[in-house]
Amino acid sequence: MGGRSSTLQLQSTNVQQSKNASAHQTSEFMSQNLIVRRGEEFTIELTFSRPVQSSDNIILNMKTGSINIDLPIIIPSLSNGVPWSASSTQKTNTLTVTINSPVNAVIGCYAMTLSFSSGWSTTSESLGHVYVLFNPWAKGDAVYMENEDERREYVLNETGIIFYGNASTTRARPWDFGQFQEKILDITLKILDTSTEHRRDPKKDVNSRNDPVHVGRMLSAMINSQDDSGVIVGNWSGDYSGGERPTKWNGSADILCKWMESGPVEFGQCWVFAGVLCTVLRCLGIPARVITNFSSAHDTDENLFVDRYFDEDGVESEETYDSIWNFHVWVEAWFCRSDLGSAYDGWQVLDSTPQEQSEGLYHLGPCSVKAIKEGDVDLAYDAPFVFAELNADVRTWLISADGSMKNTKLSTSTVGRFTSTKAINSDERVDVTNIYKYPEGNPKEREIFRKAQSKLKGSGLRRSPVAFSASHTEAAPKLDFSGSFTSSSNIEVGQDVTFSLDLKNTSTNEMSLQVNLTASAIVYTNATVQDVLTNAQSVKLGPNEEKNIAYTVPYADYENAITTDNMIKAVAVCEDEKGGKLLVEIVILLKNPTIVMKITDQAQLNKPLSVEIAFTNPTREDVHNCVLIVEGSGLLKEKVTIEVPHLSKNQRSVSKVDIVPYRPGQRCLFVDFSCDKFSDVKGSLTINVASN
Repeated sequence: MGGRSSTLQLQSTNVQQSKNASAHQTSEFMSQNLIVRRGEEFTIELTFSRPVQSSDNIILNMKTGSINIDLPIIIPSLSNGVPWSASSTQKTNTLTVTINSPVNAVIGCYAMTLSFSSGWSTTSESLGHVYVLFNPWAKGDAVYMENEDERREYVLNETGIIFYGNASTTRARPWDFGQFQEKILDITLKILDTSTEHRRDPKKDVNSRNDPVHVGRMLSAMINSQDDSGVIVGNWSGDYSGGERPTKWNGSADILCKWMESGPVEFGQCWVFAGVLCTVLRCLGIPARVITNFSSAHDTDENLFVDRYFDEDGVESEETYDSIWNFHVWVEAWFCRSDLGSAYDGWQVLDSTPQEQSEGLYHLGPCSVKAIKEGDVDLAYDAPFVFAELNADVRTWLISADGSMKNTKLSTSTVGRFTSTKAINSDERVDVTNIYKYPEGNPKEREIFRKAQSKLKGSGLRRSPVAFSASHTEAAPKLDFSGSFTSSSNIEVGQDVTFSLDLKNTSTNEMSLQVNLTASAIVYTNATVQDVLTNAQSVKLGPNEEKNIAYTVPYADYENAITTDNMIKAVAVCEDEKGGKLLVEIVILLKNPTIVMKITDQAQLNKPLSVEIAFTNPTREDVHNCVLIVEGSGLLKEKVTIEVPHLSKNQRSVSKVDIVPYRPGQRCLFVDFSCDKFSDVKGSLTINVASN
């Protein structure tokens, strides 16, 4: 057969996107590109001008970064023994090519090129791109997860719950991960290509992208903007002028798209960093979940002690870098630790909040949760810091006017409480504290603490101590009285804040106590923004007498001081005639008003649906500049902004918004309400969208 008729020509390509996406659990991606998971075969159809003959030399080339793979397509099909392979079957002029990738393939975007020669003619044709992701469904993949319900929750679920508050009052904030939204996969890969590691050595970085340990560590660095051109700028000052308040965000996609368009996005705090990090991990196929740790220690000098210093008025010193955050949020990712050994496989802590440098950059992890529980703080990465977040002992010091210090309390159980994540198939809170540490009060917990101390002392891992030195201090005498605060957990922003100090004389003698109290508006890291109440008084207690002292902070006194964290901290220093001092503190978390949302019809794909949003002004004043922002993956392609007329005292506003659901299944609609008196009141509504 000679002449032009014998020249092989490619007439059409069918990447069988729908079939492959269904087989690879990638149907949710809003993309026109072929997206597959490694370790799982996928097929494409190539239609030529004539049947392919054994003498035709056909090679499929797969290229990403410096990785260049040639896959000979042999007719008839034969295994060529390489990790990547291509086999084929032929029907008339159409070749069905089955491509196999190994379970340890480098993830990323591959350019597919077909080269074929027939006679004296050689032709190359682009077949487009294929995205190769981690595969939790494939045994042998480092991210393999056996349980299907867990895979659907931690890889495929686009909405989640992030818990916040403090150890006495926990609340839930919905979050729209949106990992399958248009452009998010490309943005995630762009984040990796922007990393410091990639700029230093692109070839080494890309070749390491088969390992979730490497990918997770790079992403934990890149979601914050420290050191590089990462995604989010952190801000804990309470002043967010020039950017968005961290509480404004309802999800990750908007942040990621803004970063792609114009660089680092202002502003974020820990739950924002965690929400976005969880999004990009799930997008790449790494199972991930958001974790909230209440009473979370920040142990700067890594001695496993958090030292807090207060003056005689109950004002905490800012000269120490140790602190206890009311809550802190990070991410767990699920994968094997080939670098540490199989004993440390499973959940790994990754944290993008820029707190301390690790190997010269602001990133944290992956740190094995199993290593933390067993006190193996000498293992990579950043185990001492994570261990302290959950296990540090707390020493409280009172500084007298003459500069002397008294250690008023040592607590071994203050830190690391109610460590929480969202339940599978539910919005309920699941307590996972026990996977990080043995129960408080259990001898094993103290044994592990001493083990961690020993490893730190012998490893040289500890940083230099900072600020105050806790040596040469006077121990406090044994006290003959006790004290504690009580407050309602249902006080709303706009109401007066009431709380009480309960004092008890535990002796048979009369006593007089000097009580100095300071109440302050704070951010969730416990940093003071502004004092809203100071009070000093003398309290007499008879033998074994209990007395209740009531305090009130009027709304007018805190309305201009309260931050979007809605937290007020009260600290009382109580001193008896013998010089014995007791420090008592409470953090009061105010509630935002409630937003009520409802729909009257069944939601159907691509059909308009009306949503009613109702809000009532809870304050005794008019509120102005009222704005509703409505958004939600699969329900609205663009945010909807609604200006609401000003509201008088107790006035109710009802707004309606029309949405057109564009993806079926369970979706979540998010609402943010702000005005001149309070900001970022949240509402959400789960909507089940039926296919037509």
